[in-house]
This record gives sequence, C-alpha cells and structure tokens, in this order.
Amino acid sequence: MKFTTLRKMTIGLAAALTLGGTAGASAETLRVGMECTYAPFNYRTSDGELVGYDVDVAKGVAEIIGADLEYVCQQWDGMIPALLANKFDLIVASMSITNSRLEKIDFSSPYRDSVGRLVGRTGMDKELFDTDGNPIAANFAGLRIGLERASTYESWFNATLPDADIVLYDGSEPLYLDLVNGRVDAIMTNPMKAHLRFLATEKGNDYEFVSPAIAEVEYFGIGVGIGLRQGQPELKTRLDDAIKALINDGKLTEYALKYFPFPIHNEEWGDN
Repeated sequence: MKFTTLRKMTIGLAAALTLGGTAGASAETLRVGMECTYAPFNYRTSDGELVGYDVDVAKGVAEIIGADLEYVCQQWDGMIPALLANKFDLIVASMSITNSRLEKIDFSSPYRDSVGRLVGRTGMDKELFDTDGNPIAANFAGLRIGLERASTYESWFNATLPDADIVLYDGSEPLYLDLVNGRVDAIMTNPMKAHLRFLATEKGNDYEFVSPAIAEVEYFGIGVGIGLRQGQPELKTRLDDAIKALINDGKLTEYALKYFPFPIHNEEWGDN
C-alpha cells in the first residue's frame, strides 16, 4: 500500500515537472533580416528603436504563430544570400515577390502592394511617358536615373530602358540626396515612401512624381511578402495563415494608417 502510494506520488511529481517544463519552455525564435534604414518600412528612431510598417507586420505575425523575434540588419543587395547562408530565418524587408527571386527562395502570401514611380524636378523639360502610361524610350537616352542596387527598379530599367544612364546606390536615402544635389535627373523608388520621406517635406518642394505608378507583375511581382528558405512548407503555411488573419482582423490597415493616409494592401488577399 505504501509502495503503491509512493509510486503514484512519483509519477505525479514527474508529470508535474514535465508540464511545468513545457509551460516554461522558450518560444520559437525566428531571426528576421531587414535593412533597418528603409523608412517608413523598417528603420531606427533617434533612440535606436527599430520601427516601421515591416516591423509591425513581423511582430503581428510572430504574435499569431507564437514566436519570438531577433532582428538582423542587412544591406539590401546581400539580403537573399544572407538568408541562404542561414544568417537569419526570414526576410521582412518590403521585398517584392518576383519570378527571379522565387527561383532562389520562397515567399509568404503578400502583405503590401509593390509598385514603382519616378521622382524628378518639377517641370522637367522632357516628357518621359505618353498618355497611355508607356515610357518614351528616346527621352530616357542619357538621362541619369538613380536606383537602389539589386532592386526590382533596376531590373525594370535594364529590361525596358537600357539607354538610360543608371546610377546605383546601396540604400534608399542617398537617392534623395543626389537628386537634390543634381547628380541624377530622376530616381525610381516606392511612391509611398517618396511621398512621406521627400515630397511632403521642405526638401521636396521643387520635385514631383514624373511617371505614373508602374506595376508590371513581371518585374514588380504580385506584392511584397516574407521571404524564407525553400523546403519549409509548414513554416510557409503558418506565415500565410497569419498574414490572412492580419488582413481580416483589420491589423494591416491599422499598421498602414500609422504611416500613410490609406491601406497599402489588397483586401482580396484575405480571401485566398
């Protein structure tokens, strides 16, 4: 009788320790790669805090899937190589989902739109696009265009307007500096960011959009997604489900309205 009671107590104690260990176990930790300089999507405040739309999305997804996050700052042109080298587990850096990138990595479903637009000095003496929104190739010949290195904008220009004089930059902020200083005639960048970071400021008073929004799927993809290494279908499904939940719960709209006067995703993505 005493042996039976002792045995039951031992089993009960072991079960309690197991349950306690499980409850106190650390959550899954996912390392997230981003530029950390791409305001208002991912950037550091003056006191060093990492903030932005991409950061909000990463935190929202992590909360849903029950993961902790560690952030790794990475230059844009090395983002995919660093992911493949296991420097981090996810890319949450406003990276467009394109066919060329899908040959190397997988993506979650999209969480924001992906378009490009040119910014130049107000009253440029050349019409760069016709009334149908098509580029006038002859007017780009010799024009100095600032682009971020390894971006979808670079791919689009190389394929569509090879006679333009392309100047490549590591990061987006130098684009605006060289535009103001006259080192380039125009830049192509994300129009949401261009509006907030430049055109709506005093420095952007003499500048405007000099192109329509360009959204060719072949180059700009179907939208921006979370990048991950190939061969992780379970993780991809969890990311997809989390993004769908953020859309349907209104969280993506909430994140966007912190930085923009409008949502920057397609509501139909929540139905897929």
